[in-house]
Amino acid sequence: MIEFVFRADDVARVRFAFSPLWELVHGLRVLADPSRRALHLPWLRAIRPRLRGLDVELLRGVVSPDGYIPDFLTPPPETPLPDFAAELEIVRATPPDVVAGELRWTEHGGSAGPARLAMAAEPARSLERLCEQLERFWSAAVEPYWEGIRDLLEGDVLRRTRALAANGAEGVFADLDPAVRWHGGTLFIDRRWDYRGELAGRGLLLVPSVFVWPRVSVMAPPYQPMLSYPPYGVATLWESSPAAPPDALAALIGRRRAELLIALVSPASTTELSRRLNVTPGAVSQHLGVLRACGLVIGHRLGRRVLYTRTRAGDALAESPSAQ
Repeated sequence: MIEFVFRADDVARVRFAFSPLWELVHGLRVLADPSRRALHLPWLRAIRPRLRGLDVELLRGVVSPDGYIPDFLTPPPETPLPDFAAELEIVRATPPDVVAGELRWTEHGGSAGPARLAMAAEPARSLERLCEQLERFWSAAVEPYWEGIRDLLEGDVLRRTRALAANGAEGVFADLDPAVRWHGGTLFIDRRWDYRGELAGRGLLLVPSVFVWPRVSVMAPPYQPMLSYPPYGVATLWESSPAAPPDALAALIGRRRAELLIALVSPASTTELSRRLNVTPGAVSQHLGVLRACGLVIGHRLGRRVLYTRTRAGDALAESPSAQ
């Protein structure tokens, strides 16, 4: 069991970020053992032909289906919207002794396995090979889907930031994951290893991750304390066609607008909605304009992009029993 003990100023230092590199590393876990992460099978089927020529065995030797991942591969995000290339440079700069030590380390004191031990014997060369293969895996398997993944992650951050402002720490952690529980100023996380300590003014970094599903991942001191969790609406990411809207809702506002309202169970951009509903971005914009004028959706600008979410009225209409 992990126990992070909060002081008053730690609650104020709860912050959010997400990481392209974390997505890549946990995507490797899907590749290593698809049976545990069946939600992502559509993604896995799509990327397999693109992996020819990659040293997949090298990557699997470092990122196992379960258990410890060397911490140097998953540095805590330093900005809310990190860039993959910048994160990879942080990994490249890892001192060789750290690479060797973390490759040899195991959770229960056993052998790290022949692949990791061989890499630990030549840490500088191993790090160079690893970074090369990570970059190739990003280009083949994650980058083509990054826009949709980013929409989902940004939407979850937006949703939980509002919960934090409205209800404090309890509002953020209440429905974050069944393995996470907030009680009396302490965050309890159900894991196979034990840790208890005060955050001591460092706060907690919350990192939504698509590929960490169905579990959570924790990083404890001496690193920045961090909790990675599956974002709300992750099951919608690989949908090839939208769910059919309820007949009563479609009759009230039109079938396409009803599909949009149902799809916005998690925030999304015009581009992502266009992909999921298989209609043009222009048509999506027109329908969103009508829904926005009716007070059913609202747009939130994040840099150059806009994420749309349902308002309370939109939630009430989409989830009303009379619309089912």
